[in-house]
Amino acid sequence: MQNIAKIGILTLSDRASAGIYEDESGKAIKECLDLWLVSEFECEYSVISDDYELICQKLQQMSQDCDLLLTTGGTGPGPRDVTPEAMQAVCDKMLPGFGELMRQVSLAYVPTAILSRQSAGICGKCLIINLPGQPKAIKECLEPVFPAVPYCLDLIGASYIQTNENYIKAFRPKGARK
Repeated sequence: MQNIAKIGILTLSDRASAGIYEDESGKAIKECLDLWLVSEFECEYSVISDDYELICQKLQQMSQDCDLLLTTGGTGPGPRDVTPEAMQAVCDKMLPGFGELMRQVSLAYVPTAILSRQSAGICGKCLIINLPGQPKAIKECLEPVFPAVPYCLDLIGASYIQTNENYIKAFRPKGARK
């Protein structure tokens, strides 16, 4: 019997954390997961401000409990956008290919994609992926990288997840664990 995967959704936004507006980006992540995954999973959800120390602390705490942690927000060039720096501080390994692919895909939609600093990394047995803060950009950025996520989780010893191949097909080499 497989463990039920635990997936964290962490929104980083001064305004959403203050209740100025509702967090639509976190909801967009959950909608993708509900559509793409057929294996059971449970979510841990949190909204915090764009504070470097708080982000580091929350990333460390959530990565202890989660197999996959998806963040949204704080990836731009503004002074309060510190998500990539916080992630780099807590991760054991960085996976630059995730950010490279997300930016490449985003360029088809907006020329300002080159300003985005999405990234991914591994903290213990947790894969952390930084996504942009715009709800529309969540699926645009997560969809091209998600086929690699289940196998990455396998490689780092996290819980097994299975995708709904009608919506997204995960890539696992022949002979990979099932």
